[in-house]
Amino acid sequence: MRPVPSILHLDMDAFFASVEQASKPSLRGKPVIVGGLGARGVVSTASYEARRFGVHSAMAMAQARRLAPNAAYLIPRFELYRQVSDEVMALLRELSPLVEPLSLDEAFVDLAAGPYGEALATEGAELARAVAEDLREDIRTKVGLTASVGLSTTKFLAKIASEQAKPDGLVLIEAGREREVLDTLSVRALPGVGPATEETLRRAGLTQIREVAALPQEELVHLLGRAHGAGVHALALGLDDRPVVAERDAKSVSVEDTFEVDLLDRDHIVTELERLADRCVRRLRAAGRSGRTVVVKIRRFDFSTLTRSETLPAPTDDSLVIAQMARRLLDSVELLGGIRLLGVGVTGLADWTQEDLFAQALREGLEEDAADEAAGEAAGEEEAREDAAYGGPAGPRAFHPGGEPKARRWAPGQDVEHTEFGHGWVQGSGVGRVTVRFETPNSPIGRVRTFAVDDPALSTAGALPLLGGV
Repeated sequence: MRPVPSILHLDMDAFFASVEQASKPSLRGKPVIVGGLGARGVVSTASYEARRFGVHSAMAMAQARRLAPNAAYLIPRFELYRQVSDEVMALLRELSPLVEPLSLDEAFVDLAAGPYGEALATEGAELARAVAEDLREDIRTKVGLTASVGLSTTKFLAKIASEQAKPDGLVLIEAGREREVLDTLSVRALPGVGPATEETLRRAGLTQIREVAALPQEELVHLLGRAHGAGVHALALGLDDRPVVAERDAKSVSVEDTFEVDLLDRDHIVTELERLADRCVRRLRAAGRSGRTVVVKIRRFDFSTLTRSETLPAPTDDSLVIAQMARRLLDSVELLGGIRLLGVGVTGLADWTQEDLFAQALREGLEEDAADEAAGEAAGEEEAREDAAYGGPAGPRAFHPGGEPKARRWAPGQDVEHTEFGHGWVQGSGVGRVTVRFETPNSPIGRVRTFAVDDPALSTAGALPLLGGV
């Protein structure tokens, strides 16, 4: 156990929704819900204003709309979220080289490994608190968002502290107070205790962490198994020796889409699979990686989920090779009845590629028009609607029988540019019209105008950076 609360856990407040509010002046202080907007969409993030209506992450979007019918429902803009996340992580790395990102909006920091390390040994908790307060202020002024911060002697307790600090607060749990804090919490606060483990503990009469801590370890091992039981018992006692790890190397790269209407036509399914393969390769290359094993995930109309995989002799980031393997894997699955989800992933990652005879032969065997088709899929509406791993499709897409888009589709929250009115965002669309509010992160609340969906003066645009405070 550390004598000083030098492990910091940062959690951005309602991150996706807060970024949307910061970039859209008309939404500040109002309920905002980000996620998949289709009938099977899921809430990714709800602003605190929306949470007052009972909306929360992972809730079905249909239920959220019933609870908060007047909220703003927006597609996620992952490119902007990543940019903002990079700014926040850069501020954390000024405090220590040991920064462990858990997601775009969450990270651990080991302050003892940074420039304040020696001073923390003598000045203790008060210096740690001052550093954390300065960090929160830097995030507010330099990024334009609020964050909650927890400080303690272990990662587990630092995360608990940040939960208690929400929203926009700071909680520090000093050395010696670990059990005092833990004894008041439910067993669900323990890492590794999900619904199934919670139910096992409940049947044994254990609902509070203090009850688990009082149990002999042997009894917990009997209930949960040797490794799991011993780990849960140690955490209940406040013992956690996990270090802050600066690099969390990804084991796979994958994308998936849930469809608003089950896909029945095989050609349409193949088209969607190829789109996913192309997106997966672009992510793979953006990360500077290659991989040996291609994985296809299929959820059928009856919710049964299948995965199929095939491994290459050597790593590749060749888009045609990966797409061809994905199609071959799809051929091994019965598609009758409809497909509601498709996913393509690559595992066995490496930071290098090696041309091999298999890949060369496969590439040479593809028809030339397949190369043209794959290249064409890299642009257009797919870029406007990022990967659905954060909550389902951002909205329905319209197709001709042959799989080509019918017309431009405008999704709520999407960035647009008008030749006369400048930058704005889509509030909604339907019956051949699209409504746009023209405003920027640092402008006054903007005016709303309506256009035909195919108005040539209106085009998609990139997100503007957040500048200044909210």
